[in-house]
Amino acid sequence: MYMLPLFISGAEIAFIMFILVMVFGADKIPDIARGLGKGMKAVRNASNDIKSEIQKSAEKQGIDTDFTKDVRGEIDKVKEDIEEITGSVRRKR
Repeated sequence: MYMLPLFISGAEIAFIMFILVMVFGADKIPDIARGLGKGMKAVRNASNDIKSEIQKSAEKQGIDTDFTKDVRGEIDKVKEDIEEITGSVRRKR
């Protein structure tokens, strides 16, 4: 999967880290990161729960959910076609 480059340079990341240490202190940074990680995990779990509930409800109502696999397959084909076309145009890093 192709990742878009971050538009933040190393110096800018270092500056942001410096500001974080100045504002929160070095002893608080791990606690903040741990809290952010737990929050992201909770959001991911909640979204997975919602997806599974929607899937169960659709199956219970007799709605065919196999079309999502077909759509995903078509998306993958389009991505491959785009990669094939832009492969020679893309900048080398």
